[in-house]
Amino acid sequence: MVNWVVSLAGPRRISLEPCSPDPLGPGQVRVRTCYSGISAGTELTLYRGSNPRLSKDWDDAARMFVPRQTPVPYPLIGFGYEEVGEVVEVAPEVAHRHPGQMVWGIWGHRAEAVLAAGAVRPLPAGLDPLAAVFARPGAIALTAVLAGDLHLGDWVGVFGQGVIGLLATRLAVLSGARVVAVDRVPGRLEHAARYGARSTVDAGAESAAAVLRRATAGRGADVCLELSGAYPALHEAIRSTAHAGRVVAAGFYQGQADGLGLGEEFHHNRIQLVAAQVSGPTPAPSMAGRWTGDRVTQTFMELVAEHSVDPLPLVSHIVDASAVADALALLDRGAGDVLQVVLRF
Repeated sequence: MVNWVVSLAGPRRISLEPCSPDPLGPGQVRVRTCYSGISAGTELTLYRGSNPRLSKDWDDAARMFVPRQTPVPYPLIGFGYEEVGEVVEVAPEVAHRHPGQMVWGIWGHRAEAVLAAGAVRPLPAGLDPLAAVFARPGAIALTAVLAGDLHLGDWVGVFGQGVIGLLATRLAVLSGARVVAVDRVPGRLEHAARYGARSTVDAGAESAAAVLRRATAGRGADVCLELSGAYPALHEAIRSTAHAGRVVAAGFYQGQADGLGLGEEFHHNRIQLVAAQVSGPTPAPSMAGRWTGDRVTQTFMELVAEHSVDPLPLVSHIVDASAVADALALLDRGAGDVLQVVLRF
């Protein structure tokens, strides 16, 4: 039997290629992929060739990027982190997984994967399998919300209403915050309103900072979450935030910081600027010992299972995996009506 895997041979050179299936080892399961979501952040930076890991090496011990000593490791095989599939084979000693079980996890854009049994999680009973492609994006959104340290009654600006921004809007609403959602795409702002945003701001037509200061008697937002990855949006989030307030930079910023002026409101209003990154050991230092990355992901999926968060309206395109090049090109064009693009295997 032939397996299939997505391969990136260079910037914007992507295809679905055949490969040999992996043998099943002790403690492992074989999963046949049903859906694999495409990230409009990390994966798009790989596709475009702008990801810093392509031009630099990451020194894990020093936790810093250093000049690259080796060529870019093309082709990149099977990247991706939003997978859902069916268990089709289990090793004899595996007791808690069985053929026919629907599971979610991270195994990249491939038709089939062999993984440690503990690396996949069963879908909650009755949950649409498509909803599980949002496990990782939801964890990214929840990490940003937790890093913001939101409180009941806080005014919170959420900048960028893509998939992760919309999920963050919903999660911030669930936390009891009064959320103002900011984007340039009317359709995305409509989603934000349906997710409970108190108000929405078309950033192409008005100043989010002015709106938030009017709503708060001139004070500004208690917290702003920036999820677009655009430097001008980060600058506006800083402008929108109250003196000594917090801005969470949760987007994947690329290149030089054009449009970001740290000598302005950031400096004069003593803004706390913190980064949110889902792959760390805890969402924030103050949460160490209580919140782990695994708990963040599990919590998001529990919220989906109990219908507190419904991510399915964010699926805008389902594309056969054989058309992966078209799917990435669709995201690359950046049309406002494109939200979650999903490969179907």
